[in-house]
Amino acid sequence: MSTHTDTPATSGTEGAGHGFFGQPWPLASLFGVEMWERFSFYGMQGILVIYLYYSAAEGGLGISEATATGIVGAYGGSVYLATILGAWVADRLLGPERTLFVSAAVVMAGHVALALIPDLGGVAVGLGLVALGSGGVKANATSLVGSLYAEDDERRDAGFSLFYMGINIGAFVGPLLTGVLQESKGFHWGFGLAAVGMALGLAQYTWGRRSLPDSTHEVSNPLPSSERLRYAGALAAFVVVVAVLVVVGLITAENLANWVLGVVSVAAVAYFVVILSSSEITDVERSRVWSFVPLFVCNAVFWSLYQQQFTVVEIFADKRLDRSLFGWEMPVSWVNSINPVFVIVLAGAFAALWTRLGDRQPVTPVKFGLGTVVMGLAFWMFLLAPGGAGAAPLLLLALILLVFTLGELLISPVGLSLSTKLAPARFHTQMVALYFLSVAFGTAMAGKLGGFYDPTDETGYFLVLGAVAVAVGALVLVASRPIARLMHGVH
Repeated sequence: MSTHTDTPATSGTEGAGHGFFGQPWPLASLFGVEMWERFSFYGMQGILVIYLYYSAAEGGLGISEATATGIVGAYGGSVYLATILGAWVADRLLGPERTLFVSAAVVMAGHVALALIPDLGGVAVGLGLVALGSGGVKANATSLVGSLYAEDDERRDAGFSLFYMGINIGAFVGPLLTGVLQESKGFHWGFGLAAVGMALGLAQYTWGRRSLPDSTHEVSNPLPSSERLRYAGALAAFVVVVAVLVVVGLITAENLANWVLGVVSVAAVAYFVVILSSSEITDVERSRVWSFVPLFVCNAVFWSLYQQQFTVVEIFADKRLDRSLFGWEMPVSWVNSINPVFVIVLAGAFAALWTRLGDRQPVTPVKFGLGTVVMGLAFWMFLLAPGGAGAAPLLLLALILLVFTLGELLISPVGLSLSTKLAPARFHTQMVALYFLSVAFGTAMAGKLGGFYDPTDETGYFLVLGAVAVAVGALVLVASRPIARLMHGVH
């Protein structure tokens, strides 16, 4: 996450006007690029797993469901790993505005590759580029919105609410349109529509980027030219090592999620060790870092279930769900548009609730614990579905995804903010990276776990994973007071 988020330019509102729903005009450009990026991201992801495991006769690649979910999970985890890289590039090489522009172009190139390159080659190139570009967009779009407002600008919260509305509009519409096109014309047409959506977002951003504050072009911590060759060499060595591992068969489509999980685990442990062993942090700061350890685990467990929307839930929709609507069969990908609707409807209610409660609202460990328990309960709700292919009612799945959303709104909005509040002054960026690593681990694990799902014998799957989430959430709830004491006043 770019550190620019915390230091909005004091000149950010100069000449901005009040033309975009009472907000600075540059917000319209950022709203648009993020809306179209989410349109393309969720539109592609809505048809990705079925593209991987559908037979060639159905237009897919015909690989196993276990491998398909593993690929989707590894890709999702890589997006969050790339977020760390995107923040580094913004802070040290290009600045947030140029990084966002380049990242959006990379996302578009990835969707084009998925649309035009056949077989697993297109998947490898396309998902690699989309993950890399999406990480850069995630890392910098929010900080650019923050740059539009002075710290005392009362429009700030409303501006962010409008921005996040754009995210959810894109996430809602994307799977609807790509799903229809996939069923009528084929998967590559659906991927092509995702590319067109990103191209539209990039075009309008190209026109609007000139109005962003000058501060968004600044590189906050420029990499000395003397070090650039060393970093370039390290990057080249990494690419060569990965290529060799692929060529010799150590990295395969089947074990890709394992590699991502391994990289994330090593990086997370290394970050914690470096921060906790540092002599440059105070005892209070060290205590706060320790408080993040159980929350890191809790967050990873939450996302390992929540992100199965794009793996197991989609397989469930394909094979177990009655998708008939007035004699017409709903595309599988449409289930991915249900959650954004609930987010749009409920996000404001949750924000109003926390505002109304003020100091009486639950402390963050309680929110983390409750969110994870709720996620476990959502998995148990799958056990209510009647057995058999195409037998599960659509209303039940909608209710389950409503509970998904309730869990998300308890834990997701506070996670990134918490990591910045708990961060030692010397390790602000590293603590943000740790948050993203917990999400990356959970996302990759969602794909790994999906390999164990069998739609003909699913009781044990939902029962066990639901129990794990409930147990982890309950443990965090029980330990919430000791964790809060370690946080030393951070709520």
